[in-house]
Amino acid sequence: MIDLSGIIAISGQSGLYKIVAQSKNGIIVEGLQDKKRVNVYASTKVSTLSEISMYTTGDDKPIEEIMFAVFEKENGGAAVDNKADDKAIAAYFEAVLPEYDKERVYVSNMRKLFNWYNTLQTTGNLKKKEEKTETEEKVKAVKVEEKAKAKTSASKDSTKPKISAGVKKTTGVRKTGTA
Repeated sequence: MIDLSGIIAISGQSGLYKIVAQSKNGIIVEGLQDKKRVNVYASTKVSTLSEISMYTTGDDKPIEEIMFAVFEKENGGAAVDNKADDKAIAAYFEAVLPEYDKERVYVSNMRKLFNWYNTLQTTGNLKKKEEKTETEEKVKAVKVEEKAKAKTSASKDSTKPKISAGVKKTTGVRKTGTA
């Protein structure tokens, strides 16, 4: 799978953006191609690429898997140009994803996908997701358990002694006068 975390598309603006930081009124993003930073307000419609999927005859297919199929087909190279004619784009897309829904997936969707893929490929942001092995997950689970045990033992030791209701605490009070 291709790692698309942190990469977004902003409606009304061309190109792809990487999330840099969070601001008071929204997020700060950086253009992948021009490296310009822009403040995107919370009212702007933003789509993360990792959440987008395309219609197929069965379940919807995440765009990460489709881009991975293109990546495997081209051996990491560029895909078909998004400005090619409609028949060439449809034929290429059918070679990549033969079970796509021909009624609901338009050529404009295919063009956008290939444009995004080529942008990610030219900027060097096409990276494979690293699969976690079971041993790594077990080690992390053991570390979490050890931290939880350390927190519970530390919280037991740092409790204050209880004072009965009838006894007043007099530390720090100076007694003067005669008895």
